Amino acid sequence: MPTTTRAPQNVLERRLGPLDAAALIVSNVIGGGILFTPPQIAASVPSALLFLSTWVAGGLLAFAGAMAYAELAALRPRAGGEYVYLRAAFGPLAAFLTGWTSFVAGFSGAIATSAVVLAFYLGRFIPAAGNSTPFFSLPIIPGTIVLSASPQSIVAIAAIFGMAWIHLRGVGPGRLVGNILATLKVSALVLFVALGFSIGQGDVANISGTAGPVTATNWLLALIPVMFTYSGWNAASYVAEEIREPGRNVPRALALGTAAVIALYLLLNTLYLYVVPVGELAMIRGSMLDFIADRLLGSVAGNIMAVVSIISLLASISAMTFAGPRVYFAMARDGVFFKRAAVVHPRYRTPAVSILAQAAWSSLLVLTAKADTLVNYTGFAIILFSGVAVVALFVLRAKEPGADRPFRAWGYPVAPGIYAVVSFAILANSLYSGPAAIGAGALIIAAGIPVYYFFRSRS
Repeated sequence: MPTTTRAPQNVLERRLGPLDAAALIVSNVIGGGILFTPPQIAASVPSALLFLSTWVAGGLLAFAGAMAYAELAALRPRAGGEYVYLRAAFGPLAAFLTGWTSFVAGFSGAIATSAVVLAFYLGRFIPAAGNSTPFFSLPIIPGTIVLSASPQSIVAIAAIFGMAWIHLRGVGPGRLVGNILATLKVSALVLFVALGFSIGQGDVANISGTAGPVTATNWLLALIPVMFTYSGWNAASYVAEEIREPGRNVPRALALGTAAVIALYLLLNTLYLYVVPVGELAMIRGSMLDFIADRLLGSVAGNIMAVVSIISLLASISAMTFAGPRVYFAMARDGVFFKRAAVVHPRYRTPAVSILAQAAWSSLLVLTAKADTLVNYTGFAIILFSGVAVVALFVLRAKEPGADRPFRAWGYPVAPGIYAVVSFAILANSLYSGPAAIGAGALIIAAGIPVYYFFRSRS
């Protein structure tokens, strides 16, 4: 009698190529940051060339981090990203805290925020979609947490679950949608840059202009928002278990995706300077694309930029819906998250429960309007955990000197060492300048400790 074999319940299939993973990086990185942070950086660095140099420096740091992750992912090509690397280097509690933060705020909070902004932009074409007037409000903790449903929140939740449904139904549909959105996103921005330099009213002299002195301290402080704007370059590491030939293709994806983001960021910021002198750039409030488009296209700019923003936000939600659940899947497989989250759908071969859990929590954050607060409080954790993951590279080199390493980080130990030092310097500055927000974020992260021991006791 012929026998049939069933695929393991907690193993993912390798169906992604390097371009798929690179598209995931591009979609994950290029979001709202590049639209809003340039004026802040120009205010700290009011010299055009030095302003651009911060973006070059931030890009080089991101690339150094990406190459460190490339070695780690090739060494341990499993789902979960830094969760896997911190577990190997520093133990399960440290690993759990990065996964806990990703679930509570890192991915879920960012998805919720992006979905609400998506509904706002959609309201330009369908006014009801952007209507934030509540249908009802239900106090959960009076004065602190209130569930509130409005047309805008319903549209946001529909976007969240719509993207979750696509990614739940297989890596194929998720990859297709993600690649299309990433291509549209990059194409729109490249076209925008091309039109800006070809028909825009600008001045090449602006690119070398100066509006004031620049101190070394201000230049270094400007790296903080630059680094936040580059965050997300590690997206491919979360899906390493689903990338074919990971020892070769994960490093390729990280290098290609990060390099593409660096090039696009430099082009956009150069265009900003071409159209607006650095001193005026520092005074702009709101979206840079809206401002520059208004200069280039006049009255039709708003609608065009709304469409670009909708595509960009959908691409970001898609990338985070793809990457985030792989972290919770890895945690559950190790016995430190809900057991069902480690089960792979028998037909679609995706971590379906993890995808739905993230969508449900993101939707709850939409209804409580707490996503922004969580993301702001835990934003420093992105740099914290990526810096610790890069340190894990040094730890694992020492602990496992004879391990097979299909890829070795370029510039080791200098490049990853600089990344780690700069990351911790940024954290120290954040603690000095905003101790209250850092403290609140630290409490959110620390709240994961009893949760970790709860899951450990059950397993």
